[in-house]
Amino acid sequence: MVSKKFKLILALLGLIQTASFGQATDANWVYDSSKISTKNMPHYSEFTNYQTPYPAKPRSMWELGIGGGLSMIIGDIDPQPGIGGSLSARKALGHVVSVRAGWAGSLNYGLDYRLRHVSFGEPDPWQHYEGPNGGGYVANYRTQMHQLSLDALFSLNTINHYRGNPKVDWYTLVGYSITYADVDVINGVKGFSTPVNFGAINYEGSRSDIKDDLKSAGIDHGLFEFSNDKYKNAPVKNESRGSVGVHDGNELTRHAVNVGTGVAFKLSNKINLGIEERITIPFDDNWDGVWAGKSNDILTSTQFRVNINMGNPASHLEPLWWVNPFNYLYNEVATPRHMKLPPVVLPDADGDGVTDQFDMEPNTPAGCAVDSHGVSLDTDGDGVPDCRDKEKLTPQNCFPVNADGVGACPPDTCCNRPLPQACNIGSLPSVQFKAGSASLSSTAKSLLDNVASQLQANPDCKVKLVGYGASDKRSQQLSWDHVNAIKTYLTEQKGISESRVIFTYGQQGTGTTVDLVPTTEEGPNTVPAPHPNLRKG
Repeated sequence: MVSKKFKLILALLGLIQTASFGQATDANWVYDSSKISTKNMPHYSEFTNYQTPYPAKPRSMWELGIGGGLSMIIGDIDPQPGIGGSLSARKALGHVVSVRAGWAGSLNYGLDYRLRHVSFGEPDPWQHYEGPNGGGYVANYRTQMHQLSLDALFSLNTINHYRGNPKVDWYTLVGYSITYADVDVINGVKGFSTPVNFGAINYEGSRSDIKDDLKSAGIDHGLFEFSNDKYKNAPVKNESRGSVGVHDGNELTRHAVNVGTGVAFKLSNKINLGIEERITIPFDDNWDGVWAGKSNDILTSTQFRVNINMGNPASHLEPLWWVNPFNYLYNEVATPRHMKLPPVVLPDADGDGVTDQFDMEPNTPAGCAVDSHGVSLDTDGDGVPDCRDKEKLTPQNCFPVNADGVGACPPDTCCNRPLPQACNIGSLPSVQFKAGSASLSSTAKSLLDNVASQLQANPDCKVKLVGYGASDKRSQQLSWDHVNAIKTYLTEQKGISESRVIFTYGQQGTGTTVDLVPTTEEGPNTVPAPHPNLRKG
């Protein structure tokens, strides 16, 4: 069954991990000279003067860490949980790599379950009962550890393309330690005057039963046992890295390699909480008081850590492993502050109001009216633009026309009727509708008021309403609605006779536009809706 204490620890970690933290995405530090060290100011000047595209590295805070938790030596003897603590200082070299120097200390315990004899170990510290079983001892130890270490930490969660600053720091570590170990053993119940009768223990039971019997016989460390009257120098066989040092037979100084992993959860810009698993490998087999010569002892440490960022926030960023360097790149793309953007140029070589990029007639003659594609208006489609057409509504049966747009039809002499006269209204505007709407805007009504005034002043003129939109039924009906809205406004609101309005719709072209063309030709004044079920109100 999982202990209540372990459940509480897991719940606390889950609460921290699921808490909502804002992921800052700003990169103002790139442009803030107060965050740049004197050493990096030349780089900052090159960046701001566009001599390099890379920003200068900012100053960042260092981290003070305090830890505590369980410690254990994995060796030749069954370990018992010990306690340990640590104090460290961590500094970023970049956004991923940082270095950490620190001290760690621990008390570690172990108790074996096997009866050993003189021939299987170093007998010097062991006073054992010479009983019927021929003597022997059960190995045990209490080891006090101190280590000074220098580690390189690699943050795995800093750089990310899809979010801003991290709220969790996952990291691995590797480093070096110089260690000091004081290895002691228990042999007597009270001092060394009464040796433990190791031979009286029943070694046929389970491992836990044997250990219970040993503890009853006097081999009991206790997690917080600091009394020295039970302890004696442990046997040490100094055959590996002997130059490092052995003092008084049981005090060892050893080089060691550190490896580990950890995770920290950000609570604020100043404090984070973490848990770390660290392994120290000393290249020695004496930390547990028994030299078996088979494998090295290792020290494992599981610690909960409180980490505090130290430094002035006015001149330092938080440690760089909490800052995603891609913030600068994506902020620069979204809202450029450093990029040299070319000025926006919209050339219009022929001055017709349509930029060259979209102009389908780049050399429109000056003064000629154009449509939305920059093409000169040609009402009768005779190939001569309206601005040069002297017969703007040439009937198709009179095509081809001459250079002035005049057709080749002979005079109508049947009844001495004169040729129809061209309308004296030069040109009329186009009316624009919002996409999907058939309502006249205030601008459109103002244009139609002017059209009505010109028609009233020229009673021989008619107006041809040309609506566009032929791709599908909905477009055709909307084209009809546009033309009908204009016709209704001119006839009902402005008093123009319906016989002077020619109704044309469903032509190929921009579906939001209706062209108004002055004319004297005949044409339908009323056309039924093509798709009444799709008609706009």
